[in-house]
Amino acid sequence: MKIICIGYNYHSHSEMLPDECTGSPVFFMKPDTALLRNNQPLYYPRFTQDLRCGVALVLRICRLGRSISERFAHRYYSEVGVGVDFTAHDVQLECIKKGLPWEACKSFDYSAPVSSKFVELSALRDAADVKFSLELNGKTVQQAGSSEMIFGFNRIVSHVSGYVTLRMGDLIFTGTPPGAGSVKIGDTLAAKIEGTPLLTVEIK
Repeated sequence: MKIICIGYNYHSHSEMLPDECTGSPVFFMKPDTALLRNNQPLYYPRFTQDLRCGVALVLRICRLGRSISERFAHRYYSEVGVGVDFTAHDVQLECIKKGLPWEACKSFDYSAPVSSKFVELSALRDAADVKFSLELNGKTVQQAGSSEMIFGFNRIVSHVSGYVTLRMGDLIFTGTPPGAGSVKIGDTLAAKIEGTPLLTVEIK
């Protein structure tokens, strides 16, 4: 199982991306050790002083596929969950400054909490515009619908599969909307789809 994350998939974030990179989805990967399930707490990493988070809809791949045509991409997923992408922001800035890869700031252990429950897209009111949100200590800090994404689900699956083979159980974080921010010890995050809480993460 691998975790694939789409970056710059909402317009507020894409404005920071060079023009030559905006024609296709940008993705990075996290190892399976980044996965955090069952609403377990996240212990604040010792190597950062600025831990930030962003909520994302998560696709779970349901069949093996490589170089998938966009018109057939819908066959490779049928349900959606919600996840939180954690970033050690100060480490990220240092990586950018030195021109280094981002694994240290994005791929650390437990940096990808994911809901245990996934929802069938066919059961949602509008599978073309899945609403989701993130609350920090009871206050909504992020909310969006999948129709606001620059690259939709099918485009993402098709594009990523042109570079890496998708296998059953792989998870794709489809991007985080505006509002991502810092967290501190004692904070509680709650991620929802269509108003239903599916994921809770306490920072310890």
